Amino acid sequence: MAVDRSKRESHFLAIEKKYGEPMSYWFAQMKKVSGRKYPEQMAFLQENYGFTRAHANALVMFSRGSTSSRRHESPKDYFLTLDKEKAKTMKKIFKVIKAKYPRLELVIAWNQPMLKDKERYVFGCSASKNHITIAPWDPKVLKKVAPMLEGYVVNKKTIRVPSDWKVDEKLLIEMVKTSI
Repeated sequence: MAVDRSKRESHFLAIEKKYGEPMSYWFAQMKKVSGRKYPEQMAFLQENYGFTRAHANALVMFSRGSTSSRRHESPKDYFLTLDKEKAKTMKKIFKVIKAKYPRLELVIAWNQPMLKDKERYVFGCSASKNHITIAPWDPKVLKKVAPMLEGYVVNKKTIRVPSDWKVDEKLLIEMVKTSI
């Protein structure tokens, strides 16, 4: 049976196993810091009990009333949250890739639109205040397409493009082709 990772409770069994106490204990600990800010609650669990960031976040956010990490149900919902320029650019990015690789599925993962090939993510995109970040999901892809990246801001696993980017179809297709 698949575990729904968008539900914060999906971490509870691992929390009990890793930290040796039932969830009732952890909820009682959270009551001790219920009036504190998020970073303080995270630090409380990480510094005092050795919680990983993921486990601390799941417990803190659940204690604050958030039972799901999912903010967008579909790529369409995600695009509706963007300004027109970013939405137009991101839709064009995915349209170009899907035209060449129609078998890829456009989904929401980590609250961003992603392309999947069966169970494997091959490309993702996210909007920031001043740019769009594209990610081929494999650092080896960036090395292979490096000659095509002159003029872009390139990080370890991502590329920053302007919000009004004139979509470089050749670059996108090459990245996805290399990733697949």
